[in-house]
Formats: sequence, structure tokens, C-alpha cells
Amino acid sequence: MRRRFSYALTAGVLSSGAPAGLLGIRLARQEDEVSLRRVRSEIAADGAAYMYIGGATALIFALFGYVLGRHADQLAELSETDSLTHLLNGRGFASRLRAELRRAKRYRETLSVLFLDVDGLKSINDRHGHRAGSQALREVASIIRSELRATDTGSRWGGDEFAIIAPNTKRDEAVACAERIRASIARHVADWPMTASIGIATLDCEDARSRGDEHSLLHDADAAMYEAKRRGKNTVVAVHTNGAQDLPATFSLA
Repeated sequence: MRRRFSYALTAGVLSSGAPAGLLGIRLARQEDEVSLRRVRSEIAADGAAYMYIGGATALIFALFGYVLGRHADQLAELSETDSLTHLLNGRGFASRLRAELRRAKRYRETLSVLFLDVDGLKSINDRHGHRAGSQALREVASIIRSELRATDTGSRWGGDEFAIIAPNTKRDEAVACAERIRASIARHVADWPMTASIGIATLDCEDARSRGDEHSLLHDADAAMYEAKRRGKNTVVAVHTNGAQDLPATFSLA
């Protein structure tokens, strides 16, 4: 929306040369020398025309700019949206994560990232075909969307992996959210059984020792997700992190 109004404002400002163009044309048709007095006299003689042309041109250009801005918004949204699940794609997720991390550090809040991997998607594809696998991913995306708060952000990270940003969410709250999603997927009635392994990384930005960036958060959440896989799948695992990748992660079974 902000882009639309900026386009409209820019177009409106650029159109301000229309009255000056009209003045230039009129003065060019006159043979006598152009002076400041002549300019003032010309404008005073037909002020209504100059105001009308200026206002109408600015309005038309502003509307045109607004339409361009709207199309730019739509293109930007499409470039950051996964076409299968209609969640954010990896690019959109990374951009949102950087923004949320800056916000968390600014206001000294806690930020959690959840990584989810659909267990056995390859088996669904092999037994029922890739169309069934795509449908399974859409159903998982729908479950994730239904469990998220308005402030949370869900995305399809790629393949059979999903990622979630949970702002101002402590570890225990993130675990509770992950458990709801895991349980909903496990009891989902479909033509094939589905489960999910979920890893959680939480960064407490109230702690001055926290050195986290988006890369370390993603690294730790991904590591926690693989630990959930190693423990038998259909499991939630959380990692205690200060955002430093050079330190060993400490896992806990949720």
C-alpha cells in the first residue's frame, strides 16, 4: 500500500510542469521580449486555465501512478509467495525474518523460529503420485495457517520443509504452538498418514549476550529439526541458543 501512494505522489509532483508548459507555448507565440512582468501578466489574465490544467494533470498522473504502484505491489507479492501453498516462499521468509529480528533487538523481545519437515513425503509421492504429494503439502500448509496468530509468519521453505516466525514468543510458547501443529497433522484424516518433525530455536534479545542473526537462528532451528528426525520423527525438539553458531547447541525434548 505504501508503494502505491509513493507512486501516486511522485507522478503528481512530476506533472507540475504542465502549467509551465502552457505558459511557455503562449509566450513563444508572442513576438515581444519575454520578461517577468509579461509572465505575471499572462498568468493573471488566465489564472483559472492554469489552475485547471495543473489540477487535472496532477490528478490524472496521480491516478496513473497509483495503478502502477498497485501492479508493483502485486508483482512483489507474487515474487515472495509459494504458488503451491500460497504461504511465503524462502525469499519472502528471509526478508520477513530480517525485519522481525531487527524489531526484536530494538525492543528487546524474544523471537522464535520453527522448522517443520513433513515425514515420509517421498513415500506418499512413490505410492500415490506427485499430485498426492502436492495435495499433502497444501493440507499441511492449511493446518499451519490455522494454528498461527496474526503476528506469526508461515512459509514453505522448500520441498517438504516449512518455516515459521513467531515474534515475541518464548521457548515454552513456541513449543506449545509446535505441539498443536504436530498433533493436528498427525490426526489429520486423509488417504495417507502424515506426521511432522519440528525444530525450534529461540533467541532472547533481552539478554545482552545474544549475538544472533537470521543465519544462526535458521541454522539452530534446522539442527533441532534434524534432531527430531533422529529421535524417531513426529516429535518437537527445541534448542537453547544465544545465536552463536560456533557454540554447541543444547537440545531438549519438548
